[in-house]
Amino acid sequence: MQIEQIYTGCLAQGAYYITSNGEAAIIDPLREIQPYLDRLERDKVKLKYIFETHFHADFVSGHVDLSQQTGAKIVYGPTANPTFDAIIAEDNQIFKIGNITIKVLHTPGHTMESTTFLLIDKNDKDYAIFSGDTLFIGDVGRPDLAQKAATMTQEQLAAILFHSLRDKIMTLGDDVIVYPAHGAGSACGKNMSKETVSTIGEQKQHNYALRANMTEAEFVIEVTDGLLPPPAYFGMNVAMNKSGIPSFENVLNNGMKALNASEFEVAADETGALILDTRNSSDFYKGHIPQSINIGISGDFAPWVGALIADVNQPILIVSEVGKEEETITRLSRVGFDNLLGHLKGGFETWINSGKETDTIKRITAEQFAGEVKIGESKIIDIRKESEYSAEHIEEAYNKPLAYINDWIKNINPQEHFYIHCAAGYRSMIAASILQARGYRNFSEIEGGFNAISKTPLPKTDFVCQSKILKI
Repeated sequence: MQIEQIYTGCLAQGAYYITSNGEAAIIDPLREIQPYLDRLERDKVKLKYIFETHFHADFVSGHVDLSQQTGAKIVYGPTANPTFDAIIAEDNQIFKIGNITIKVLHTPGHTMESTTFLLIDKNDKDYAIFSGDTLFIGDVGRPDLAQKAATMTQEQLAAILFHSLRDKIMTLGDDVIVYPAHGAGSACGKNMSKETVSTIGEQKQHNYALRANMTEAEFVIEVTDGLLPPPAYFGMNVAMNKSGIPSFENVLNNGMKALNASEFEVAADETGALILDTRNSSDFYKGHIPQSINIGISGDFAPWVGALIADVNQPILIVSEVGKEEETITRLSRVGFDNLLGHLKGGFETWINSGKETDTIKRITAEQFAGEVKIGESKIIDIRKESEYSAEHIEEAYNKPLAYINDWIKNINPQEHFYIHCAAGYRSMIAASILQARGYRNFSEIEGGFNAISKTPLPKTDFVCQSKILKI
């Protein structure tokens, strides 16, 4: 038996590849399936089943493509209702892969079809669970994502999740390994650990939601407390995972269409496409195509695309670092942004060489900022998360998280100068590009963000450990 966790940091997502005696299973595969096909070929095994723990909201799965390419059956837990052919398993149903067994444990609460898959080894011993978004390391799945579809409140779903955990998961042996679908950085939970594997026993000791003698009422209050609104693209990804989607190869071919500067400009003008520039902020601020949005490929690219662009049907034209076009397209497709019209051949250098108009962002160093800002008079916007801001921030700074820029941007006074920063410069350049694309030019973005500002003499609030704020 072999179990491989295939972890994708950008999405904080874990897929699982399992083999036993010439057969294989894959759990929660990503959109691009070639890496899985390569593993199957390498190991000379036949893919028998593709298990889906639920209809994912934060990424688009490759289950349909993978099934069509291999003939493997797609398996969901009870109550799932996909539009494509799949096995809708019953609770406790058994599936054999070589010498091992996968047992279906219906664990609703995150969503109503959410299912945990229990792996039983060749000695008939409970070995590991693949818990999807039901149980994370240090946390449990948020119960608000499916409430509209389920016609239930998040409190009702949380109560169901409480019993799923206690009746199906906590009854397993303490030595059973826990393989979750996500880790820290995912929007599918609140306080997930950076660890990506644990055991039932460890989670009973350290996971607040699994503590002994916890009542249902306490669980509901704690699990629903502090939930941030889910990113707008989540619902669209669920719909795509339910209904099937275009082949990844089709999306890749469209995105890899190379356009010269004139073709690129015509496409932008005729389609109203969003120009997405994925270069580093250190390059973008020095020069870029007017109205383009900067979300760097080197950061949490796909989640920020999903959170800020939101509509997966939005036509997109890509400007990337030369050689990073395919990676950009792949990572866009993982969150369902398939309407790609092509990319600028040769990158931004092509645009410059064509003599076309360019734009810049006003970026200043932390030292310049410290020298010119007047605390109490100057307007400072800190776009980090509330927890980061609460831990420590510049005195008199306002907290306006990047995730909510589409809400707070309308309250910006275009005549009043302000400073904008995040932790290190990645998010603040995203915000700066959005502000400028919408006509705001009355700001200075701070290079290096709070990490650099904290080294200046500017007054800051007392430091508070974020783990205490997040109740970890």
